Amino acid sequence: MNSSSEIRTRCVIVGGGPAGMMAGYLLARAGVGVVILEKHSDFNRDFRGDTIHPSTLELMHELGLLDEFLKLPHQEFARLRGIFNGQIAVIADFSRLATHCKFIAFMPQWDFLNFFASKANAFPSFALHMQHEVVDLIIEGDRVVGVRAKTPDGERDFRADLVIGADGRHAITHTRAGFEIQELGVPIDVLWMHISKRDGDPEQLFGFFRHGKLLVLINRDQYYQAGFVIPKGGIEAAKERGLPALHKEVIALAPFLKDRIAELDHWSKIKLLTVQINRLKKWCREGLLCIGDSAHAMSPAGGVGINLALQDAVATANLLAAKLKTGPVSVTELEQIQERREWPTRVIQAMQVFIHRHVVTGRESKSGDSLPILVRFLQWFPALRSLPARFIGIGPRPEHIHSPAIY
Repeated sequence: MNSSSEIRTRCVIVGGGPAGMMAGYLLARAGVGVVILEKHSDFNRDFRGDTIHPSTLELMHELGLLDEFLKLPHQEFARLRGIFNGQIAVIADFSRLATHCKFIAFMPQWDFLNFFASKANAFPSFALHMQHEVVDLIIEGDRVVGVRAKTPDGERDFRADLVIGADGRHAITHTRAGFEIQELGVPIDVLWMHISKRDGDPEQLFGFFRHGKLLVLINRDQYYQAGFVIPKGGIEAAKERGLPALHKEVIALAPFLKDRIAELDHWSKIKLLTVQINRLKKWCREGLLCIGDSAHAMSPAGGVGINLALQDAVATANLLAAKLKTGPVSVTELEQIQERREWPTRVIQAMQVFIHRHVVTGRESKSGDSLPILVRFLQWFPALRSLPARFIGIGPRPEHIHSPAIY
């Protein structure tokens, strides 16, 4: 490798998703030299979550970006509703949260990421390189000292005092680092597809539940991004039953889609999202820290994965920015990130495992058409709706901006 092709910086972040972009923004804002390497040419991914939680909007307020951010196209919902066995029910009420924004916002994640990229690019210590796919870690002795990336101009080494792995659940960083993954197991997968949206359709709903089945429709203005839960490994069985059987199952959950379900006329229009719930036993080693989905893969339940990833990024900047500006940080300092963020991760993952094993299984149950008992309590005692709102919208141990700002 020709040394002239090397780039040296204080911090290299692998992956331009929510965790990577937020960490990059906050570190660069503190004057730390940051390079983000994103393997794709843009941020347009169907599998990205669209929910912007009250805790995230609170961070935007603390950064002075909230008013500008809310000018982007989005939808605001103070309450999340779902249809359970044909009955509409409110399951979360954000209006009582002690936050500036008492709602959950739905915004395509690519708009969120493009917004942060544009803001971070204003900092002289920040650089974002698209179409840069990290293929290996550079390890000298026991320390990670950089990464090797495939770029449009060939391979290039990026050396840094710290590598942050924010490259998702199939991360090259935690794989090459040899980190052990603890799989918690989840009994579902999700079929992901586009269904057209028409005038007169219902407003945004959290989901359509019936006898263990779930259909989620994410409103993306001209179409719905639809997620249909199936049993883990059930894609081949679904194909054997055929598209008409799938159409029937979807319509049983959302009858108003009957006039357009035929749009799904080929399996190529249906993608499989393999759902995982896992976490690393160790998130770091000398020179490397993993955060977000790279450290802990979440299921789509509650849309809380993005929330947790952003909280990781804020904690990382809070604890490391001042020290990283002047030189390397020790593995003991990196371990503080895991010590702070592992407990909320465990709490949320335990709740997701419970939901998938007992509520949303992807399999037909023999339950009647009444509301589930927990949902009934939320209807009888509306004040209780603030509890799921707090868990979904803020989460355990929320972070606040304490990292320094020189720009």
